[in-house]
Amino acid sequence: MKGKQFADCIGPMAGVAGNALSFGRGFTGLGFRHTQYSGAMDPIIMVDHYTMTSPTFGEHPHAGLSAISVIFEDAQGCFHNRDSLGNDIDLQPGDLYWLNAGGGVVHDEVPRDGAKIHGLQIFVNLPSHLRCGAPSALHVKKASMPILKGHGYRVRLVLGDSNLECGVASPIWPFTILDGFVNDGSDFAHQIAKHSNLWLYSVAGGIEYQLNGEWVRLKQSESIALTKLGETHIKVRGVGAADSHFVILSGEVINEPFVQRGPFVMSTEQQLDEVIKRYQRGEFGGLDAGASSLC
Repeated sequence: MKGKQFADCIGPMAGVAGNALSFGRGFTGLGFRHTQYSGAMDPIIMVDHYTMTSPTFGEHPHAGLSAISVIFEDAQGCFHNRDSLGNDIDLQPGDLYWLNAGGGVVHDEVPRDGAKIHGLQIFVNLPSHLRCGAPSALHVKKASMPILKGHGYRVRLVLGDSNLECGVASPIWPFTILDGFVNDGSDFAHQIAKHSNLWLYSVAGGIEYQLNGEWVRLKQSESIALTKLGETHIKVRGVGAADSHFVILSGEVINEPFVQRGPFVMSTEQQLDEVIKRYQRGEFGGLDAGASSLC
């Protein structure tokens, strides 16, 4: 990357590849962490691109962040989702589930028998004044998501706004999710909101993106995080006649220090210690009962 490509933004100078993930007998994928992007991923903490075919993590807690499941359309079968808010639903291919953990929640997602779940698990940070709030959840069905279509592209507006279309709004923090397919004859453009960063991921097939004139290529499984963009457009196209699959995640920058231990995020180590003790005391509730007191 050279010239004015990054005159108004700061980000990695090359595509960032994910780290291989493998858990148990039924979970494989690639993991991307905020530490790989020098702060440019804010408000995103991590993204896992995964395939899951059997129960893997079991009942587990979250606090101080939002855990988002985006199920790709090529997933097979249902993803059984339960949490301590009392939700007990099956996510279908193409669906989204946003779990705002707030001060603490318990969660579990399990593929139904014979299912092959393909998608993204996204952890989005919360600003300090929201970290100890009441947990909440949002389920967006595939049928509720606008489809942006043009020459050579088809893009699902999973969450947020793009190209004068309004999808379901993010429930807790400004955030947009686009899940799209493009070929080399396309020129899909998305306007990045003011004060927002952007994470672009080449899911399959390889893509090219453009900010200020020069087209830059991302190979399959590579990503880029861009910051200090202002209000500007990013363009995306494929690299061949066959469709390439990409994802755009864009959220308002939080720009606050935080500390993380696995599924817990807080502003200080002392707060982390306290929220973990609350979980150990059973104060997050369980999968058969609502969440309890807040931190």
